[in-house]
Amino acid sequence: MQNEANIQSIGVSLLRIHFGIILLAHGWLKVYVFSIAGTVGYFSSIGLPPIIAYLVIFGELVGGLALILGIQTRLAAALAVPIVFGAAVMNGGNGWLHSASGGGWEYAASLTVIAVSLAIMGSGQYLRININPLNRFLPSTIRD
Repeated sequence: MQNEANIQSIGVSLLRIHFGIILLAHGWLKVYVFSIAGTVGYFSSIGLPPIIAYLVIFGELVGGLALILGIQTRLAAALAVPIVFGAAVMNGGNGWLHSASGGGWEYAASLTVIAVSLAIMGSGQYLRININPLNRFLPSTIRD
């Protein structure tokens, strides 16, 4: 039984790091490729207020880094849910496959499932910094 729990913890740790890298890369892309102004402009062009663009950039950069390091994993994953679910909704009219013109919703939907799963499971026991300063303020269900 202990060996099975250990293997599951390795899997959760890998999933956390993988998802963190994806979020961090998307945040990096928004800042250094599209530029912050370009990202804000795009969000505005699809009818979203500029503050949403700033929150998404912040959430992807800080949340991605927190997930990679294993800091407040449940909170970071829970806060990523609106970002990735919002991407799925915004791409809903483009078809299912992400490779479709304009990008489909399946990739963002998969990321949503990963975010929800990590919010439930936590960080795993491997490759993490066990610093969770917000635990004293968070409900027990989202502490890591």
